[in-house]
Amino acid sequence: MAEGKVYIYGGTGHGKSPAAIGCGLIAAAKGAQVVIIQFLKGKGLTENDYQRRLEPEIKLFRFEKSDEDFVTLPKEKQEEEARNIRNGLNYAKKVLNTGECDMLILDEVLGLIDNKIITVEDLKNVLESRDGETDIIMTGISLDKDVSALADYVSEIRTIK
Repeated sequence: MAEGKVYIYGGTGHGKSPAAIGCGLIAAAKGAQVVIIQFLKGKGLTENDYQRRLEPEIKLFRFEKSDEDFVTLPKEKQEEEARNIRNGLNYAKKVLNTGECDMLILDEVLGLIDNKIITVEDLKNVLESRDGETDIIMTGISLDKDVSALADYVSEIRTIK
């Protein structure tokens, strides 16, 4: 089987998450198993019929408990949410270690570095746990050289108009 690749959709423009999720939909349409873990987007809808209809090909997870933006939370709530978020990252590591999916999308994972919830080294440790065949797509604003060095392909998304 082909070796999986690591992709980054980063930059200040809009459309990074839709691009990543679109790749997931295309992969699922071709028979792949896709896991999407979203970070820094709040807990989302707790009962979402559409989300369930995507299963079993696409599974979507959010580990945050608050609906509020992370940066607006009081310090103690940020610490609690940071623990929830790190649980999500540990889940990503487990998914990669077991080869549970063909594509893993870590939506807004680069924002975890920007918000000092994790380090580039933490993210590198997650990526190193994969079985080698899983494609990984990461999104977020950060595109510094240390983050970019983790990927095979880096796409910068910027808004022109």
